[in-house]
Amino acid sequence: MTQALDLVPADAERVLGEWLAARGEPRYRTGQLVPRLWQRPVRRWADATELPKALREALDAEWPLGALTLDVRQESADGTVKYLWRLPDGQAVESVLIPEGTRRTLCISSQAGCPLRCAFCATGTMGLLRNLEAWEIAGQVRELLLTPEPTPPTNVVFMGMGEPLLNWPAVSTALTLLNDPAALGVGARHITVSTVGILPGLAELAKRREQFRLALSLHAPTSLTRRALMPIEKKYPLRDVMAALRAFPRRVTFEYVMIAEMNDRDEDLEALAKLAKEAGAMVNLLPLHPGGGSALQPTAASRMRAFRADLQARGVEAVLRRSRGLDIDAACGQLRIARGDRRPRGEVAAETHGHVHEARRVRQHARASHS
Repeated sequence: MTQALDLVPADAERVLGEWLAARGEPRYRTGQLVPRLWQRPVRRWADATELPKALREALDAEWPLGALTLDVRQESADGTVKYLWRLPDGQAVESVLIPEGTRRTLCISSQAGCPLRCAFCATGTMGLLRNLEAWEIAGQVRELLLTPEPTPPTNVVFMGMGEPLLNWPAVSTALTLLNDPAALGVGARHITVSTVGILPGLAELAKRREQFRLALSLHAPTSLTRRALMPIEKKYPLRDVMAALRAFPRRVTFEYVMIAEMNDRDEDLEALAKLAKEAGAMVNLLPLHPGGGSALQPTAASRMRAFRADLQARGVEAVLRRSRGLDIDAACGQLRIARGDRRPRGEVAAETHGHVHEARRVRQHARASHS
């Protein structure tokens, strides 16, 4: 059965219009139905009381609306809110609403779990359970509009669970649903796609005419260190990712989680500044949060401040991001659903420790060879 919420507005108007015409309904009914998908959403067609009862019953029977079930809502002392959504098949994802003044940023998930196993990220310990459908991705925004006190986000970032560009067909449709004025109407410049650098997906995103923002999960300025932290480096090397970014038509942000003695040294600073200037990118410096690999230690706050200042002195725009939602495990890299069938956390930690140890050994050998 086709899910009406998986249709972008133009397709929904056409498909539902044909269905209505086959029932002998007047043409204006289409204009009543489509806004109820996203602009003025309802949980069930029965709630669209402007429609005749018989039509509502037929819609609920033939075009039932998908829904995410809110299992848990947690609110942090700093106002951050984390939502645990249960999907129709029983899987679950999390999204996080971060209020700041008049700005409300919603961090959404594109996969249940994640296959990438980045050393600093708790979501990777789950493995990949499945890709989300387009309506399940955009539905994380839709559900906030259906609460007793609707809280529409002003900004949406694909920085929750999963790698968006590994689920590109659904993410592409979700981007349209988020942005289209006939759907959720979030401005393209207020929508950010974060990726580790999946090259086929980057090429597809670059083709989109909308001004969607791109954030690269960089986290290391050299291939050696990045490979220790992010196994995807083996498939999509940093040099190829940087080449793809140079062809990207819009400004890029580098996301950079700072890890003691891994990516916060003076030589890392120089290499990062070089990459940022080549790509015309700004740099978001992020604290390492608990939940990823136990072999990693956070960079001291004083070093993070100095690192940012030194980047700025080299002509790179750099921002030091503060942690939000730490007390409810909602900060960057902490989203993780407890499940019995995920990879054991100790196994992931042991693998991470091995990668980190090897990277440090190779760096020490290289320094000794040049001394």
